[in-house]
Amino acid sequence: MNAAMTGDIVTPLGSDEDVVRVRKLVRDQLVALGFSLIDQTKMVTAASELARNTLRYGGGGRAELSLVHDGGRRGLSISFIDEGPGIVDIAKALTDGYTTGGGMGLGLSGARRLADDFELDSAPGKGTRVTITKWKPF
Repeated sequence: MNAAMTGDIVTPLGSDEDVVRVRKLVRDQLVALGFSLIDQTKMVTAASELARNTLRYGGGGRAELSLVHDGGRRGLSISFIDEGPGIVDIAKALTDGYTTGGGMGLGLSGARRLADDFELDSAPGKGTRVTITKWKPF
């Protein structure tokens, strides 16, 4: 079993290989924290979608993984940060089926459903930061 990280992990998102690396980092941390296979799959899927969005729509950026604690629970929080064009209409972007890239339009809305907590901060010309968290009781 892998040991959970003791500090934040920051990794670049500039290529498809970086997306694969983020998926592995997320899975390794969730395994170390004792998350179920179902929760691992949900978060790896969400992280993969968001990492690809960061690369495709944000022109690349970074992922930051952090261990978090809140009362009687602990978890893994992952932020995807880019300096890209930003999102003009966040509500529309979170609608199932909405896409600007010809995909299925489930990236943001799907990631929101798969995570326990979901935060999106974006503005035109200011880039985007999406943070997802999965919680587990102690």
